[in-house]
Amino acid sequence: MATELSVTSTRIRFDNPFLLGSGPPGTNARVIAKSYDLGWGGVVCKTISLDASKVVNTAPRYGKLEARETGEVVGFENIELISDRDFDSWRRELRELKRDYPHKVLIASIMEEYRKEAWQEIVRAIQETGVDGLELNLSCPHGLPERRMGMAMGEDPALVREVVAWVHEVATIPVWAKLTPNVGNVVDPATAALEGGADGLSLINTILSIVGVNLATLRPMPTVEGYTVPGGYSGQAVRPIALRHVMEVARAHPGVALSGMGGIETGGHAVQFMLLGASTVQVCTGAMLRGYEIIAELKDELSRFMTDHGFGRVADFVGKSLPYFTTHADLVGRQAAAKEARAGKRHRDDEWQGAIAKETDALTAK
Repeated sequence: MATELSVTSTRIRFDNPFLLGSGPPGTNARVIAKSYDLGWGGVVCKTISLDASKVVNTAPRYGKLEARETGEVVGFENIELISDRDFDSWRRELRELKRDYPHKVLIASIMEEYRKEAWQEIVRAIQETGVDGLELNLSCPHGLPERRMGMAMGEDPALVREVVAWVHEVATIPVWAKLTPNVGNVVDPATAALEGGADGLSLINTILSIVGVNLATLRPMPTVEGYTVPGGYSGQAVRPIALRHVMEVARAHPGVALSGMGGIETGGHAVQFMLLGASTVQVCTGAMLRGYEIIAELKDELSRFMTDHGFGRVADFVGKSLPYFTTHADLVGRQAAAKEARAGKRHRDDEWQGAIAKETDALTAK
């Protein structure tokens, strides 16, 4: 059976549903071009702001959580900030990418301070480069909180609604709001973003974390001159949390375009997000750990899944598993009913076997 991997979401057509997520994998035009050549369906570039001079990274800025016996990296913390490259360089490179790869999808991730003028200025300037869409970073969990950027903005539904509305006023291309998992109820900011005019939602960004403490030095990691800050946690270990958030938003807002991410390293991981409502998926840490070349494996595994289940298009199974979520009370009721049905069947089987035995005994007696 032939499978069609292309998808259309928020008026954008993707060759396949796999995007490189915003972060180090999309840090400049050269690496973005490499991802296109390898076959990724799209790229969300590293987050851009108007004034990169305020973005100062430290080293080291990564920390790993490894499996106890194998040493496999299952969790990854970073305290890396948004792009520290100047705005004009980004605009030039975005134009060049759309010139050289006109049919490849390029989503610009943008972040600004809590000022209407700043948000509308960056939107107008970036969309002039020809990018296909905008992803509003309302969710970076570390760095720049004093400027009310990232999670400091995204954890407040009122601010989310307001900022998305500012963008919606001037945007001429699709707008995705990238949500933070660092809230009690992810549906609240999701609803606010849609009320503000977002065309789609991306979730989740990284989870605020401390990856560990060095038992030799007693310093938390990653350690910069003996000190650190909580950072964003990603990798395989966050996947169950990301799946839950995607499910909750998909159930609360049926039919809304979702781009899911969090711990995706295989085609099977990606399919799980799609079954819970995501029409596209983003890979960031997985590409950093396994290389950009994993796209061939991702596409092959997705195609195999579709063939095995008789799905011709990705849209055929997006959200397919959502009807199987319910309440705990309903689970108790369903289990009781199933036990009662099984007990009734056993009783009927016993009666049937008894009747057969009686008839057999009567025939034998004759």
